[in-house]
Amino acid sequence: MASLSLTSAHFSSTSSSSRSSVSTSSLSPSTPSLPLLRSPIRRRYHSLRRRLSFSVIPHRTSHSVSTSSSSQIRCSIDEPLKVMISGAPASGKGTQCELIVQKFGLVHISTGDLLRAEVSAGTDIGKRAKEFMNSGSLVPDEIVIAMVAGRLSREDAKEHGWLLDGFPRSFAQAQSLDKLNVKPDIFLLLDVPDEILIDRCVGRRLDPVTGKIYHIKNYPPESDEIKARLVTRPDDTEEKVKARLEIYKQNSEAIISAYSDVMVKIDANRPKEVVFEETQTLLSQIQLKRMIKTDKASPVQDKWRGIPTRLNNIPHSRDIRAYFYEDVLQATIRSIKDGNTRLRVDINIPELNPEMDVYRIGTLMELVRVLALSFSDDGKRVKVCVQGSMGEGALAGMPLQLAGTRKILEYMDWGDDETLGTFVKLGAIGGKEVDEEDDMFILVAPQNAVGNCIIDDLQAMTTAAGKRPVVLINPRLKDLPASSGIMQTMGREQRLEYALTFDNCYVFRLLYYLGTQYPIMGALRMSYPYRYELYKRVNEENGKEKYVLLATYSERPTPEQIDDAFSGKSRDQSKKPSGIWGFLSSVFS
Repeated sequence: MASLSLTSAHFSSTSSSSRSSVSTSSLSPSTPSLPLLRSPIRRRYHSLRRRLSFSVIPHRTSHSVSTSSSSQIRCSIDEPLKVMISGAPASGKGTQCELIVQKFGLVHISTGDLLRAEVSAGTDIGKRAKEFMNSGSLVPDEIVIAMVAGRLSREDAKEHGWLLDGFPRSFAQAQSLDKLNVKPDIFLLLDVPDEILIDRCVGRRLDPVTGKIYHIKNYPPESDEIKARLVTRPDDTEEKVKARLEIYKQNSEAIISAYSDVMVKIDANRPKEVVFEETQTLLSQIQLKRMIKTDKASPVQDKWRGIPTRLNNIPHSRDIRAYFYEDVLQATIRSIKDGNTRLRVDINIPELNPEMDVYRIGTLMELVRVLALSFSDDGKRVKVCVQGSMGEGALAGMPLQLAGTRKILEYMDWGDDETLGTFVKLGAIGGKEVDEEDDMFILVAPQNAVGNCIIDDLQAMTTAAGKRPVVLINPRLKDLPASSGIMQTMGREQRLEYALTFDNCYVFRLLYYLGTQYPIMGALRMSYPYRYELYKRVNEENGKEKYVLLATYSERPTPEQIDDAFSGKSRDQSKKPSGIWGFLSSVFS
């Protein structure tokens, strides 16, 4: 089997999950891809565009939800949330269910509660279930499915949405629910190492008087009197806990495949407030996307509908290029509207990856043009900056990737004749390039070269820019080897620290097999203000493919986290990356 890994050229650094992949034929963003050279038709297009549909308008929807607020989140949409949650014994599932219900107002459905309610009410289903329970047998799936389906069909579940707790437990149950068209928006899987789960269970104590649960270390009783009467529940011995965990693992492995497209694994080995903050963000993103799609009057639409397929087909279609331009644009708009001023965009689809022989400088210029024109349409004066020649003597020159860039920008079609030179100006990188009338700056692929460092000029420019936005497009700011000791060495750590002050507003990286650029394994995406999203590419019948969401992260994922997500390891099994994913370490060094 060929070794697997990410290559350093394709990974350098998410909202919400998308259930369906997006084929190139279905893409229809609002920003078309235009030829680079001028034409009267294109000038008329831009003139209309400036007056109509492409102005930068503030986003009216808040993207963050405070976890300290006790108010419920109400979503003004026709379709309520549908959530499934699974977790091993003592994973904190019960606590998370309580918090979810409290915040989102979902109907909490537990098969255990349903069984007890049906038996207590003496219904036909309850009577049949009681016969099996009295004989010590498991209640058959058909009875449990009937109870769940009946509960989901009630008006409160239809109106407010539902939270299905710990069910289904088997692949057969999942298939039965699918046949009944019971499909969740998201499947939350709480992940806790085995040793932590065992400690939580074995350390639990029950107060027989109040029914309250304590833990001898994590949640001790309030007094010696209570401590003296605490008892250990029969199921909380180490032997029985291990047996229950083994059963849970077998069941969870069986159903993961049924919900892989909507499953999100959450690290539940953290304080409950931290876990719920992640859970709440995931559910809020689903609601937010629905609100954007159903709000017809909203001037800013969320265009993201999943990762386009066939990204290794070169050249990229106009639809694919324009699709990514729009994705970058919306993330940049949101970040600037939130007051961020030091931004970077990292997008390495094949045509924007200088390490690949299919790299197209024209695609990079198109992306820069879309950003510059969009912000200039809002009345801003944008300066597009390309670094000039650096160094002296044998080291004089500029990176090959940027050769000829300035000339291409000058001859591109900028729409109306007065656009270039009035609303959009071209410049270099440096403090002297900042003029008082400039509103924002777009820097084209600033990068260090052997023997020369761009960071000093970059820092001088951002200092002069003050609070005006500076956006770096595909920067490459890591130090490179010096030539004959000429490269600056003073303040190296300070320069590298400065490079980290730019916040990613957009990240897109394709993941490949080690040492190859085919086939694509998956992708990492982050679009401000959403979480990092890790996707796996899955082949389907008839030569089709789709991208399945594996996990989301509040910060850039580490090699170990990506290794765990792709290999399916639990966190207690993960070790230092080696073997098929060992190369990840070098990527993030």
